[in-house]
Amino acid sequence: MGDSAYSFSLTTFSRTGKLLQIEYALNAVSNGRTSLGIAAKDGVVIATDKKVSSTLIDVDAVQKIQSISPSSGFVYSGLGPDYRVLTRSARKNASAYERTYGERQPISQTVKQTASLMQEYTQSGGVRPFGCSVLAAGFDEDLEPKLFQVDPSGAYFGWRATAIGKGFVNAKSFLEKRVTPDILLEDAIHTCLLTLREGFEGEINGKNIEVGILEKETGSFRILKEEEVNDYLNEAN
Repeated sequence: MGDSAYSFSLTTFSRTGKLLQIEYALNAVSNGRTSLGIAAKDGVVIATDKKVSSTLIDVDAVQKIQSISPSSGFVYSGLGPDYRVLTRSARKNASAYERTYGERQPISQTVKQTASLMQEYTQSGGVRPFGCSVLAAGFDEDLEPKLFQVDPSGAYFGWRATAIGKGFVNAKSFLEKRVTPDILLEDAIHTCLLTLREGFEGEINGKNIEVGILEKETGSFRILKEEEVNDYLNEAN
């Protein structure tokens, strides 16, 4: 009996020790548009390819990077509707934390709660694993900028730099050669754009990529405007 006998069961391990529905969820992530992030000394940058499949689609209405709180943000690769559920939950949790404690929720807490929700969907009846991975940027308890990745299994990791989605292997290799522990935010933004350009099909511009930055100096997270992204791209030429 092969693994296919277990492929429709959410909570049964296959003979090779895998939950195949999670493997399928990871395949959905791998087929999604590339997203990546870099944690610098003075901030975090997250960026993504948001190129659409048809010229009839309004690309301005596509927003893959979402602000969770004034000092944190998410980006994803995979299924957009699943991502919306996660961002809505994360925003509620961040808002509740701030009302309770009078301060913004550390990104580690946001990530743990998101990972717990994703893990619940790997062992509950009538549901399926989330078909997306998330990169989260925010400040920890010591107000240091951090970058995390959360996968459909509920596993989460802290990274200096990473990539998810289509072409993530090549993107990670590109980042490994260029990201150092003392990299600054401005250099990190340029490195992210160069990495996206490496695997991008067609012309890259501020309309078909999206960039979000977390600045230690201001303590805030914001999404760059199209003009700002184009300025950075022009500088890289």
